[in-house]
Amino acid sequence: MQVSVETTQGLERKMTVAVPSEKVESAINTRLQEAARNVKLNGFRKGKVPYKVIKSKFGAGVRQEVVGEMMSQSYYEAIDQESLKPAGQPNIDPKNLNEGQDLEFVATFQVYPEITLPDFSTIKAERLRAEISEADIDEMIETLRKQKQSWEVCDRAAAAEDMANIDYVGRRDGEDFEGGSAQGTNLVLGSERMIPGFESGIEGKSAGDAFTLDLSFPEEYHNKELAGAEVAFEITLNSVSEQVMPVIDEEFYKSFGIEEGGNDAFREEVTNNMRRELKAASRNKLKNKIMDSLLEAVDAEIPDALVGGEIEQLRQQAMQQFGGGQNIDPNMLPDDLFKEQAARRVLLGLVLGEVIQQQELKADPTKVRESIEELASTYESPDEVINWYYGNQEQLATIESSVLEDQVFDYVIDQSAVSDKLLGYQEVIQPEPKAADEGPDKDAEPDA
Repeated sequence: MQVSVETTQGLERKMTVAVPSEKVESAINTRLQEAARNVKLNGFRKGKVPYKVIKSKFGAGVRQEVVGEMMSQSYYEAIDQESLKPAGQPNIDPKNLNEGQDLEFVATFQVYPEITLPDFSTIKAERLRAEISEADIDEMIETLRKQKQSWEVCDRAAAAEDMANIDYVGRRDGEDFEGGSAQGTNLVLGSERMIPGFESGIEGKSAGDAFTLDLSFPEEYHNKELAGAEVAFEITLNSVSEQVMPVIDEEFYKSFGIEEGGNDAFREEVTNNMRRELKAASRNKLKNKIMDSLLEAVDAEIPDALVGGEIEQLRQQAMQQFGGGQNIDPNMLPDDLFKEQAARRVLLGLVLGEVIQQQELKADPTKVRESIEELASTYESPDEVINWYYGNQEQLATIESSVLEDQVFDYVIDQSAVSDKLLGYQEVIQPEPKAADEGPDKDAEPDA
């Protein structure tokens, strides 16, 4: 087998492969002889069909099949011979398939880039830390109470934090506009779901009131047809409900799985969960800072095939977030929507992979076990969950991959210049700000 490799541009390689005709014809003849032993044709006993008849009837189909298999096999043998690392599937272009002549084809593909790791000691980052105070615990318990809150219809004017049930119709220049109407929708006043002035305009009104609010959509509203538009909302307030917070008692504790121990046991459980959340938030923010620094320090061309694969994964994730994607056309989510994030994820994966290779890292079985046990501890039957993970190779591999990623970051963090910064609990666990559209629901139409 003759192989020649040409670098066309960047990461692209054009590999020409020639397979001796003797090897091709031998494989075809072997396949036809196998067929002759098993095929049944009218007028011949099984296994007694003459080779010429077999070749005449099946030769073209067998040749096509064998040639396809041989191109695939020869491609992998050639990249192994040339020590190439293709990124994604190749484009195979047959050049000569003539009988009696050498099989020749050209495979075009991109290869993985060479990754030069930076000096990790030059990377600087802050590790956020916090002490959990009694006030933090009290605030968290109040948050848990709100999660268990109920709503009770009340006979008074609406106020902030009440839930209003409303009908409304939005009109622009006297004409209804699309998405600007709803009936019987619930809206918590002060939630800022709707455009400025909508929710505050309901405050002070009582059930049965009908009124009109003259408002303006924000200039940066995502729907360009409505951005900055002056509109009128005709609103009917059907009912006003106030929050009813649960009493902190034994029933409240039991709703969170605390069967005994009362308030002390409940506060201990809340504190332990807060510590886990604090630890995870601190580490994730540090990882994000380290990732940003790594990506800034590494300059490498990224294979298009890998970016394309990552874009498809991100698209599928987005469709799942839109309710499983049953009514979503994937074409509504163009590649450009995910391209930057996909390229970032691919480059980070290449960098982490290079660290793993250079340091010969493998997932630590002890840490894998600890990770699974921590996940299992949140279930009623932890042992069953642990056994399920170890009995499911695909799920176990996911945990091992996560643990290995953590080990890579641990290595990089140990080599980096990391300093500690003490903040309040809420400051540490607060999600990092993300760029988002502002959109009566800021991102949707008036009806959330």
